[in-house]
Amino acid sequence: MTAIPDLVGRKVAILHRPDEGIARLVRQLGLLGLEAHVQWTPLDLEATPADIVLVDADQGWSGLLPWSGEPAPVPMVALLQSEAPGRVAWAISEGALAILPKPVVPAAVYPALVLAVAAHARAVEAAARMERLEERLRMRPLVHAAVRSIEMAVQCDEEAAYASLRRAAMKRRITIEQTAAEMLAGVIPLSEAG
Repeated sequence: MTAIPDLVGRKVAILHRPDEGIARLVRQLGLLGLEAHVQWTPLDLEATPADIVLVDADQGWSGLLPWSGEPAPVPMVALLQSEAPGRVAWAISEGALAILPKPVVPAAVYPALVLAVAAHARAVEAAARMERLEERLRMRPLVHAAVRSIEMAVQCDEEAAYASLRRAAMKRRITIEQTAAEMLAGVIPLSEAG
């Protein structure tokens, strides 16, 4: 079962013109244990720290959010009344992970926030995993070079050399790529893999 993220104590930036509906939204967020700040100016997360951003997708514009074109650094929920495909596309392009229909119904707030926070956490985790895999892929030529060096130093075949490299990595509790780099740099002697 997936854990529900705890929202209590989080700060929410609401990018929307103040109105009666937004006042009700702020009250609902307070009941959920969140602190809300409403503004209708471009967001600056240093000046207005926020853990979650709710943005008026009906009237939002390029430049309203500082990460335009980049992954959003915080979970984002689009406040949307329009069914216009262009407005939905804008919300998606800016990083919205959930939609909260306007006028906001109090019962819809919590599920939208939970979905956005959970989806953002998954996206951050996936990006970190992808970065680690890309780094390992970039270091693959070092692994091949280290295997060739072990083959020549120990006079064995490629499979045995790779097994030796893998044992050396497991013994040191580091990745094969790190072990290969250290062997090629002379930090680990090739004899340790043999």
